[in-house]
Amino acid sequence: MFYVRIMSIIIVENLSKFYPVAVKEPGIKGTITHFFRRTYCSIKAVEDISFEIAPGEIVGFLGPNGAGKTTTLKMLTGLIHPSSGKVRVAGHVPFRRQEAFLGAITLVMGQKQQLLWDLPALDSLRINAAVYNISDKDFQRRVGELTEMLSLGGKLTQPVRKLSLGERMKAELLAALLHHPHVLFLDEPTLGLDVNAQVGVRDFLREYNQRYQATVLLTSHYMADITALCQRVLLIHQGKLMYDGSLDGLLERFAPYREIYLELAQPLPIEKLMSYGDVQFMEGRAVRFMVPQEALTRTVSKILADLAVIDLTVTEPPVEEVIGRVFQAGVV
Repeated sequence: MFYVRIMSIIIVENLSKFYPVAVKEPGIKGTITHFFRRTYCSIKAVEDISFEIAPGEIVGFLGPNGAGKTTTLKMLTGLIHPSSGKVRVAGHVPFRRQEAFLGAITLVMGQKQQLLWDLPALDSLRINAAVYNISDKDFQRRVGELTEMLSLGGKLTQPVRKLSLGERMKAELLAALLHHPHVLFLDEPTLGLDVNAQVGVRDFLREYNQRYQATVLLTSHYMADITALCQRVLLIHQGKLMYDGSLDGLLERFAPYREIYLELAQPLPIEKLMSYGDVQFMEGRAVRFMVPQEALTRTVSKILADLAVIDLTVTEPPVEEVIGRVFQAGVV
């Protein structure tokens, strides 16, 4: 599926990235040959992907490790040059690294840090302000505003090494957003954070998006980040774009079944329960079925008519399970 939007702020057309990798035969002979005459093979990181993102959208960018997510983000931010295809972000070609482009975007990587470890975060923020030519008046106003949004009061004057992991991540976000970028590329921004810190970062990103109409492309292995923030998702697998559409549409298309949780009045043998659906879990009086969506109403009615049920709940399968099935299948 390909989304077409008027006045898109991110436009990606047939984008590819291939890396030449030296190939060496094993043994001494292979080492000597490799030293004097190297042969190469081409490894694809991203292959012929296309999509567009409108201003103000928050889009989830999903894929397993090695799928090409970070490579794509690096091409969109101008860190690496694409092998082929076209990219425009905020009206600019990223790899030209023009000043106006750099002022319009930011890249936050959860496993990288820009704040100086032994200095208070405020000192690093002043360096960022100088880099982006932010006046003292604007600096004070923006730091105050973002500090309040991130609940970082009193933390910016402490050395970064004394902050908790969640506080450091929030401070990193503040540093990355000090110049008020229009486009945010976020690569695992909640990586390693506890549940409370993850919620805090999500709440901030939602508020920042609503307040400034910023566009966000978010990668995360925490599906709670995606379900909380993104209505649209891009799925990439082995360098190819597999799906571009709504999160609800993904669930509807690739999860044509529902889960039924039962609490029975008394335990029953699994042989008697298998006629109602695919039994996924059974412990004592608790049972979980997988039932095709088209058979859901009929199955629930039959269960209630045949069995002594204390409680019955129908749910959709977890989104991470659905996406895992998509990647395992490898086709869309």
